Amino acid sequence: MIYYIIAGEASGDLHGSNLIKQLQTQDPSAEIRCWGGDLMQATGATVVKHYRDLAFMGFAEVIKNLPTIFGNLKWCKEDILRFKPDALILIDYPGFNLRIAEWAKQQGLKVIYYISPQVWAWKASRVKKMKTCIDLMLCILPFEKAYYRDNWNWEVDYVGHPLIEVIEDFKYSQSTKSGDQGNDEILPDSNQPIIALLPGSRKQEIAKKLPIMLSVADYFTAYQFVVAKAPGQDDEFYAPFLTGHNNVSVVKNSTYELLLKSSAALVTSGTATLETALFSVPEIVCYKGSSISYQIAKRLIRIKYISLVNLIMDKEVVKELIQDELNTKNLVASLQELMNNQEKQEQLQKEYTRLKEVLTAGGHASEQAAAKILLFLRGNH
Repeated sequence: MIYYIIAGEASGDLHGSNLIKQLQTQDPSAEIRCWGGDLMQATGATVVKHYRDLAFMGFAEVIKNLPTIFGNLKWCKEDILRFKPDALILIDYPGFNLRIAEWAKQQGLKVIYYISPQVWAWKASRVKKMKTCIDLMLCILPFEKAYYRDNWNWEVDYVGHPLIEVIEDFKYSQSTKSGDQGNDEILPDSNQPIIALLPGSRKQEIAKKLPIMLSVADYFTAYQFVVAKAPGQDDEFYAPFLTGHNNVSVVKNSTYELLLKSSAALVTSGTATLETALFSVPEIVCYKGSSISYQIAKRLIRIKYISLVNLIMDKEVVKELIQDELNTKNLVASLQELMNNQEKQEQLQKEYTRLKEVLTAGGHASEQAAAKILLFLRGNH
């Protein structure tokens, strides 16, 4: 069959590449044209637009680049019509992909969406239109199936979370390395146990949270604190935050290696909270925004927790310190309890095991997603 796939971010490139591999396995005649990145291209698929040319973040940047964005939409539609795919597969990236989905449905194309937009958190008004233009929705969070069914009378499919296989593949690759290769080369040369700091990827969120995260280092001198730098930020940006700390070091492009060696982690809310849990690392989730942004978010976002771990398990599995609660005193107390309470650590590991079972959902997400796509296209869904 002929597939046209659109992924507009690095995460979409990663999950898209794994989906393509499964499509090629289950449909050996698959012909794939896509928007994505190096990982998708490495599968042998034809990448016609790289995601680095699509990354416009922030209101001002989006406004400034509107001509480019509209140009991309126009070109994409023309390219899809030329390629005449049996199915259009959209991966996350809702700002762009939902526009394409609406148009594609009008053209009579079969529209499949992999990795649902987080409409359960905000912009629920999108669902009414999504339901009319998406033929097959493949969700990666277990509660999304019930959300769509109970609130919108829409039957969607849950396929498990693709991070499971990504992390399993990483752990396997590390276990096959011999001698001194691998983690120890990129992590600090220290015999102290490590506490990982994952302060996010954007300058504004790093500047808000990293100083508070680093403030606890002086209270835990027996540990080495290691900051995971964001790929898109210069080393110079971090330098002022690190000054004056003797037990703090940094790594770049090595977050998984860092988590594999860490005894605990302080993590900015987002996908990193789930990644940390899947590495079985005890964590504290940290969130702090500007006062105005936080007040707006409180009124717009309708969720009980900010970490994916707690949202998936529907209870507080990991400690969340939000806004004014995120301060040195609370962070020190929470970290001390996390590190010193053996019973709490054992209970946390049990919850992590349950989390992995829920996310695996009987198989790997990419394999299940490909199977459901083929079942749908062959008329059996």
